[in-house]
Amino acid sequence: MQSDDPDTALFRAAMDDVRPLRDRQKADLRRRRPPPIPGQRHADDRAVLRELASGRHDDNPLGVELGEALAFARPGLQRRTLRRLRRGEFSIMAELDLHGHTVDSARRLLSDFLAECQRRHLGCVRIIHGKGKRSSNAGPVLKGQVDRWLRQRDDVLAFCSARPVDGGTGALYVLLRR
Repeated sequence: MQSDDPDTALFRAAMDDVRPLRDRQKADLRRRRPPPIPGQRHADDRAVLRELASGRHDDNPLGVELGEALAFARPGLQRRTLRRLRRGEFSIMAELDLHGHTVDSARRLLSDFLAECQRRHLGCVRIIHGKGKRSSNAGPVLKGQVDRWLRQRDDVLAFCSARPVDGGTGALYVLLRR
């Protein structure tokens, strides 16, 4: 299959010592999906902000009483997991103290804290909301608000009042989705 074409002969001479590459690495040209945007969580946060800005929020939205223990678990969470949480069997990986904060600043701190916990893939945290002993006759303010805010968040699997040694009814153990 020899050709008399001078261009072909010149090409063959130039390629005489060329060898194929052994490692056949190829570029990955598949389209990568963008990271998911937690739209519902953002919508929930905006709804809470609108409610707080309107000034119509209840001081004690769920009727939480002084000294009342709180507990919540998402449907499908094993009872044994909530029992272990109540007993304080999970190690606390981070803590947020909301003592002395207003409802507005507490909500912002809680939202930022939980976002940071998600970023760091933390499993169990403690949130200290206080017992509300200095609140008016309406009952503890932050305790009820924190209870409501945590129930609205998809990243919260469960929470319950802490053991007395960890703050009792003035603090919560919160189990987060990793």
